Amino acid sequence: MAAADFKDYYAILGIGKTASEEEIKKTFRKLALKYHPDRNPGDKGAEEKFKQVSEAYEVLSDPEKRQKYDRFGQYWQQAGQGGPYSGNVNVGADGAGFDFSQYGNFEEFVNELLGRFNTPGAGQGYSTSYRRTTSPGGFGDFGAQATGGDREATLKLTFAEALRGTQKRLNLGNEVIDVRIPAGAKQGSRVRVKGKGHANPYGQRGDLYLSVNLEPHPFFQFEGENLVCEVPITPDEAVLGATIDLPTPDGAVSLKVPPGVRSGQSLRLRGKGWPQGKESKGDLLARLVIEAPKNPTDLERECYEKIRGQRRENPRQSLSQYANL
Repeated sequence: MAAADFKDYYAILGIGKTASEEEIKKTFRKLALKYHPDRNPGDKGAEEKFKQVSEAYEVLSDPEKRQKYDRFGQYWQQAGQGGPYSGNVNVGADGAGFDFSQYGNFEEFVNELLGRFNTPGAGQGYSTSYRRTTSPGGFGDFGAQATGGDREATLKLTFAEALRGTQKRLNLGNEVIDVRIPAGAKQGSRVRVKGKGHANPYGQRGDLYLSVNLEPHPFFQFEGENLVCEVPITPDEAVLGATIDLPTPDGAVSLKVPPGVRSGQSLRLRGKGWPQGKESKGDLLARLVIEAPKNPTDLERECYEKIRGQRRENPRQSLSQYANL
């Protein structure tokens, strides 16, 4: 990756390099809601900004990816992939520090740096790498088993595509194929496309393995097999209870909030989460967050002052036992 192509993910999110995971998460949600295409129909600038903040969050929210990004800068995606150049890069020197003597020509160096093995078509929305198949006898690529080499690719999917399933057209260089992605794919899910890998001299081909890279969503997140969302409620709704409208992947539903809920308490909506097979779905957990009004009216302030004057319970009463340990 050339220096001009380097993306400063911290600058895109507007945070510092020491930002915590929680700060990264809150900042992303704020920006994702601001630039989401549903809120900015037809605005190409907002759409591009949404893609940028989603890409930045995808990297910085993953501790392993963030560590590589912080350490290797523009070469972070190549770091740890193996190959003779690993560890020999002088970050920020734009290639200075690589040992070119191990390559037959410059094209070999570029192919390895980009993770390519002379497979045209890389960069068409997915990336490929060659996984060799070795026979038990150690004959290399085309030994006694005479099998072809498997092929690895990364496929980006939107939340909606992964939820409902989709069909993607992939350019493998020498052929174009249509691949059906079943509903319910998650980050890291692998889809096997039989017989679309590299061919051996006898015409036999390995398989193509697609690893799903799921774009983050501004409202829904995964927690194990369930979907989780944070739902803001007002103090009076927390005290008195309420019936609120809640978006789910299948449309809005009415959610009954019982009186006396706590901030952070989760309500489970069974069968309203992510697809798990052809007939079943996981659950959706609605995590309630009590939000006090930031700019209360005079009447609201007066009412809250009356409540404070009449309050009988002290939620911090039990904490006194921990003083003067």
